Amino acid sequence: MPGQVGPITTEQEGLLAYLAQMRYVLKLTAFGLTDEQLRAAPSASTLTVGGLVKHCASTEEGWLATMRKEPRPMDFQQYAADFQLADGETIDDVFARYDRAAAHTEQTVREIGDLDYSVPVDRSVPWNRKDLDTFTMRWVLLHLIQETARHAGHADIVRESVDGATAYPLMAAAEGWPETKWLKPWQPPS
Repeated sequence: MPGQVGPITTEQEGLLAYLAQMRYVLKLTAFGLTDEQLRAAPSASTLTVGGLVKHCASTEEGWLATMRKEPRPMDFQQYAADFQLADGETIDDVFARYDRAAAHTEQTVREIGDLDYSVPVDRSVPWNRKDLDTFTMRWVLLHLIQETARHAGHADIVRESVDGATAYPLMAAAEGWPETKWLKPWQPPS
């Protein structure tokens, strides 16, 4: 996927495209990392690249269930666990989970087709507004873009702390961009 979202013709197409782009740049932070590096927490926080990708997959699954009006009680123990790769869990497992959530989100948005579709506010979590009864599907998609972008930024910092890699050199390496005077694709340390 290129470094920029392509042309868009509708609001729905734009929201889905920007969400897809944020998922991509988040997943890109894992490019070339070992299992140990995916689990490393080299900054002041306990955040890891693998855990951030897993958390975003779980978050999208939760919002999808809310959009589809499928009851999914909040499990705060699982919420905390979703910030870490479990023993034996691989990044490929997490990517597959995230890809399924993404496909399901896009299918749901296209099936409903109405960005003003009413989505109930989950009152079981402390971070949701208490003065609203519903969000719209538009709001949910914007929130997912915001949430994913926030955590992509966290993952960028964690990744840079792990091995010095930054976003555009990683993208250049993943997509096979040619080296230029001002951009050298990331290469694993030798």
